[in-house]
Amino acid sequence: MLSGKNVLLGITGGIAAYKTTFLVRLLIKAGAEVKVILTQSASSFVSPLTLSTLSKNPVLMDFVKEEDGSLSWNNHVDLGLWADIFLIAPATANTLSKMATGNCDNLLMATYLSAKCPVFFAPAMDLDMYKHPSTKQSFRQLLSFGNTMIPAETGELASGLSGEGRMAEPENILLFLKRSLAAGLPLNGKKVLITAGPTHEAIDPVRYLGNKSTGTMGFELAKKAADLGAQVFLIAGPTALTVAHHSISLIRVTSAEEMYQAVHQRFATVNIAIGAAAVADYRPKEIAVQKIKKKSDAPLTLALERTKDILADMGKQKVHQYVVGFALESQDGLKNAKIKLQKKNLDAIVLNSLEDSGAGFGSNTNKVTFIDKNLVVKAFNLKAKSEVASDIWAEIIQRIDA
Repeated sequence: MLSGKNVLLGITGGIAAYKTTFLVRLLIKAGAEVKVILTQSASSFVSPLTLSTLSKNPVLMDFVKEEDGSLSWNNHVDLGLWADIFLIAPATANTLSKMATGNCDNLLMATYLSAKCPVFFAPAMDLDMYKHPSTKQSFRQLLSFGNTMIPAETGELASGLSGEGRMAEPENILLFLKRSLAAGLPLNGKKVLITAGPTHEAIDPVRYLGNKSTGTMGFELAKKAADLGAQVFLIAGPTALTVAHHSISLIRVTSAEEMYQAVHQRFATVNIAIGAAAVADYRPKEIAVQKIKKKSDAPLTLALERTKDILADMGKQKVHQYVVGFALESQDGLKNAKIKLQKKNLDAIVLNSLEDSGAGFGSNTNKVTFIDKNLVVKAFNLKAKSEVASDIWAEIIQRIDA
């Protein structure tokens, strides 16, 4: 959820400021770009040098900065526009009051009043301060502005008291941000199954029947689904590709039978299934135990049998699932794709044709046509496969939300 996001972290003068070193590390690890605004009082609790080192950006404290004898200023308007998320943690009672009343007496407050992005604040103060009517009024006022409060936790406080007012732990702040961002995504709460790549059907211990699929299209579809808020099962045949995303479970298989079993185990639990894998239609009827030796110039004959049709099986079993197939055709593409769509009881099919330059296997681009069960056809231009994935998901989301 936070990968590629610009997070502006405002740190105010409370003892909980020491936790922000851990918070910055977690944000960076989650893939965010982090800039820090520190109030003067906060610098007594946490070192600007430490935060600068961890965030890999200069820590901002004043409107005016002096570098090599020259004066310049920290543009609060630019900072507010830069941020995708403005997080104020810890947010002291003093700062909360300023935010609620618009008291602009430092760089953090000026940036807050200029921010166009979602603002989150994590209160931190002693028990009696947290319960004071003026603090409660600040909370109500800030929530009415559309700001989001990360509730304080209960525990031991700096005063020695124990109760509510302790700043949420960095791990919980990160989780709160991720859940808040996911809540507005179109696939939030959805489970998605995607097959990708080729399958390898063994002939003997060293040889197999396979195809030229790299799995790129399926992996891009999985990454886009995760970015849209889905929990993804990515079932991939033999491919050099990998993926690191907390919302993607990568299940590696080799043969069509292994892929069938992996799909069968998970299909009933998902909302959307996309069969993007190039699954072998046939496999050797017998697999040689030892490597097959070449016998002079005599031809080798392999007896083949059909593999299980994974896509057709999903089409038969679907109850609530939206099932999408792929059709790679070399001729009569539209006609054959429509036949496959209806024969396998799919909700939609994505056609890509080997007749189109830049489409198909072994390329970072693709040219597809989306066809739904009502035979509504939408053709797209040649694009990078990451953009194609976005187009396909836009078509699916439009139909499942209809």
